[in-house]
Amino acid sequence: MTQLKFDAKVSASAQEALEPHVRPVYATPAARRLFIGEFAAIERTEPAPGSEKEASVKVRIVSLELPTEQQEGAIREALRYLYLQRTARGTLDDETGQLELDEATLRLTGGQLAFIESARLRAALRHWANYARQVVHGPDLTMSEVRHELQAVADGLKAALEGAHPDGGE
Repeated sequence: MTQLKFDAKVSASAQEALEPHVRPVYATPAARRLFIGEFAAIERTEPAPGSEKEASVKVRIVSLELPTEQQEGAIREALRYLYLQRTARGTLDDETGQLELDEATLRLTGGQLAFIESARLRAALRHWANYARQVVHGPDLTMSEVRHELQAVADGLKAALEGAHPDGGE
């Protein structure tokens, strides 16, 4: 697995954004700060074949901004949403064709409809991508079997988009 390493240096612009926070963070040992940032690859290490070293890429923070106290809520909400998108999980009910979000995913939505729908669609896409991958990497299929499997994926994706069972039922 390739390792990601952060360079200790940051760009001049990022350093400038950090300056006002250095002293307060130093003064409070357990201090935490939110930030929005961008990093860029600056170095790549590709070990020789057969060596026991791992490949790595070193990145440097090139852009960084810290929100004010008034902006922190919005940034935390964005973090929660991005985490929800990355981790959304659910189970497809074979009888109804509906995707049921797991409890951890539902907790992250905070009951917000847009978050619930986004997580449901993300989990459905993950399910159908895995299904298609299994078909592709499974045993050789006849053209008729391939059509059948592709129809199942198409029906499943349609159901995810419509929020309904593939045969039109709810």
